[in-house]
Amino acid sequence: MPANMTFQALKAAIKAGEIDTVITCACDMQGRLQGKRFHAMHFLDSAYEETHCCNYLLATDLEMVTVQGYEASSWNRGYGDYTLKPNLDTIRRVPWLPGTAMVMCDLYDHHGHTLVAHAPRSVLMAQVVRARAMGFEPMMATELEFYLFEETYPQLFDAKYREMTPVSRYNIDYGIMGSARDEPVMRDLRNHLYNAGIPVECTKGEADAGQEEINAKYSDAIDTADMHAIIKWATKEIAQNHGKSATFMAKYHHDKAGSSSHVHQSLWAGGKNIFYDAEAKHGMSAVMQSYMAGQLAHAREFAYFLAPYVNSYKRFCVGMFAPTKAVWSLDNRTAGFRVCGEDTKGVRVECRIGGADLNPYLACAALLAAGLDGIEKGMKLQPAISGDLYGAGDVTAIPHSLLEAAEELRGSDFLKSAFGADVVAHYHRAALWEVEESLRVVTDWDRARGFERA
Repeated sequence: MPANMTFQALKAAIKAGEIDTVITCACDMQGRLQGKRFHAMHFLDSAYEETHCCNYLLATDLEMVTVQGYEASSWNRGYGDYTLKPNLDTIRRVPWLPGTAMVMCDLYDHHGHTLVAHAPRSVLMAQVVRARAMGFEPMMATELEFYLFEETYPQLFDAKYREMTPVSRYNIDYGIMGSARDEPVMRDLRNHLYNAGIPVECTKGEADAGQEEINAKYSDAIDTADMHAIIKWATKEIAQNHGKSATFMAKYHHDKAGSSSHVHQSLWAGGKNIFYDAEAKHGMSAVMQSYMAGQLAHAREFAYFLAPYVNSYKRFCVGMFAPTKAVWSLDNRTAGFRVCGEDTKGVRVECRIGGADLNPYLACAALLAAGLDGIEKGMKLQPAISGDLYGAGDVTAIPHSLLEAAEELRGSDFLKSAFGADVVAHYHRAALWEVEESLRVVTDWDRARGFERA
């Protein structure tokens, strides 16, 4: 992992007075970093070994509501503790916060003996262990899109998110002049992340007014998920420091383009990309073909992990660059799965289904599990489909709603085998809760449509 501080370097920085705060971070079901800020000396005294948190952190919704119906955490079970164990290989400075370092943690049962199976980082770790047992090192990268606004978070909250002003007023996709006005935020974001040990490659304007994209270099799957979670946190805090705000909603407005999180994937062995075969068509090895076949076969089953909210499915519209069909193609942005770098050593599969609201650990775990299943079963890849795939008929469609995806998740024997039936049941409950909450809410659209005319 490329985190930029060893434990010894942290000790020295604390002794020199450079670091006075250490943040311990774990990822919740929503992909957010949760944890504690420690005085640096107390972290060195004991918290570097472990600390504790309420186990409701893996049983709440976006509003931190204590949702009932989970087997692992509930009022009946008393909401006990989990143990947070810092992974000392993930220590890094937090340059956008003075005197601060951070460390990623894994969640264990209260006695610290067993990883919590449904913790997002645990779910991904289990699939990485599975891949390594097969002789593969999963390498991944995520692209993140978001919108940047002139108003602060408190201003938008108080205005009930009804008046939002994009920093750029028009589409600046790849525009250099237009994106210059975003540069105070985006330059700080690139530099602070790079100085935190996250190898940011570039940022750019995206496909609608105020939309941005940030890309970091590929890495091993767990490090990629860690970086993704940190990038989202940093984006929000750095925007906030500039008196602005950012959102990673999949679709913040029905007239605007959605925000995606494409996931690039390959498997490596012996320091080489084994998806590449110079003698094979398009440079795609037999391993790569079976990996992709597994993802296509199970795409509907794992769709929830790429689109976890009711809002997520509003992104899947024709002509907005979000795919609606679980098919593959060569360098075609209308496909759910796109082969990038054909006939080169960088050949890889890009899953274009996920939104910026996905949990990176769960998304990477689901994609990896499906790919490995394809390899284990020797699945055969069907020929690529070309052209405008929005109109493709007789092909697998991405679920149209969260409820549809939840039912695919609930019935997936593949995911129960890969993740465990308890883990699938846990996230199925999370999906149903989101549906239940959305069904009881009266929206602005309801009032505008029906107040006079119903």
